Amino acid sequence: MKNAGPYGIPQIAMSEGMTVQEYAFKRMRNAILVGALRPGTSLTLRGLADELDLSQTPIREAVRRLSSEHAIQVLGNRRLKVPEMTAGRFEELVQLRIVLEVHAAERALPYISAVITDELTEIDDEMDRAVASGDLHRLAVLNYDFHRTLYRQNPELAVLPLIESVWLQLGPFHRQVIENLEEFYVIDRHKELLTALRSHDVSGLAAAVENDIRDGIVRSGRMMLRQRHSGGEAAEP
Repeated sequence: MKNAGPYGIPQIAMSEGMTVQEYAFKRMRNAILVGALRPGTSLTLRGLADELDLSQTPIREAVRRLSSEHAIQVLGNRRLKVPEMTAGRFEELVQLRIVLEVHAAERALPYISAVITDELTEIDDEMDRAVASGDLHRLAVLNYDFHRTLYRQNPELAVLPLIESVWLQLGPFHRQVIENLEEFYVIDRHKELLTALRSHDVSGLAAAVENDIRDGIVRSGRMMLRQRHSGGEAAEP
């Protein structure tokens, strides 16, 4: 459920024992991850504090941590901004996604059981319903849940923080890209991924993960960035 404030930062549960500082960080981080804050969005400490109904102190600490993850830009005069996506940064991030997530999926495969496959199938079914209803916020949340659930099956998992860092930097732009999902995501790569998991097909799994990323963001993201670049050039005298 989304907050009624001007930024539209989604609510998250404040678990028992969670500090105000950690709550501010997790809620703001989640908003960026799922693309509730669009690229280029201008923010202020006061505006964020008002929306989260907190003082500026925990907001300031959350901003510091998110800035270190390249998820928020700190500008002059206490101004803040969700970073814009550039073509070069996009290519770096999506190639990292492919390398890291193929590795994570392959390492998780020996630990995949029928129970886990059924859990992933249920998440994928929910994603289909989110697509049908046009609920892009729910779709983004479920997509991260699907991939995170898969990768976490590896008990020696060390790569997830790196993957989540890439997700965080791509999140706002990814949300814009999936607004045109049906145009590019013709084949449901999650179905291919689930088939590979059931048959423990490592090469099929690697291909499905890579194709899921390419169809889900790479092709449409490149087109969107090209269109913006062309438009900017056309506007110049």
